[in-house]
Amino acid sequence: MAQRTAKERLSGIVTAVQDEKFLARRLELAETALNTLGELGYARTSLREIAQNSEFTHGVFHYYFTDKLDLICCSVRQYKTRCVTRYDQVTAESKTRDELLEGFTQKLGETLRDEAPMHRLWYDLRAQALFEDGFRKDVVEIDQSLEDMVWRITVRYAELGGTTPTVQSAVMYALLDGLFQRALLKHLSNDRQAVPELLNQIKQLLPTVC
Repeated sequence: MAQRTAKERLSGIVTAVQDEKFLARRLELAETALNTLGELGYARTSLREIAQNSEFTHGVFHYYFTDKLDLICCSVRQYKTRCVTRYDQVTAESKTRDELLEGFTQKLGETLRDEAPMHRLWYDLRAQALFEDGFRKDVVEIDQSLEDMVWRITVRYAELGGTTPTVQSAVMYALLDGLFQRALLKHLSNDRQAVPELLNQIKQLLPTVC
């Protein structure tokens, strides 16, 4: 019995290592796919096209992802997780309201300027979720993680001023997300005022709700 238990443990360890390697390769492939997805969007991108723009074969992508939908969800989830971590660092390190507001808006401006294709992909995916059942679970979870991130910033900003937010989490997220999406469209339309206007709007908004 003891010998069988040891074998079972060994088998479990091997399986865990294999699963970890499988997940690591999925994340590597998802990262590789981001540029192509951000450039072409959901509708115009296929697994074959993604493979052609990477060092991996079409067969490799098919092995690690069930279909294009699986790959896109993995890619966007990975990117948005990075975004959340970036803002959480600002929230944790800020000691005053001004410092938090400046750090938050600075990161927001950087990501709008430097990573517009990734945000365009996210909004494309979120719109597709209205029609594609397969997207909805991932989109709802990613959307919730972004709302939670915005709320952590809002609550911390209020705490630093000795106040409490006057709006609910969902409302605050909708306000910020709406401003950001509008600014993204203007930025993609080569409007040079898109970023500074967004940052000024955020700086005006936060003090009114906290």
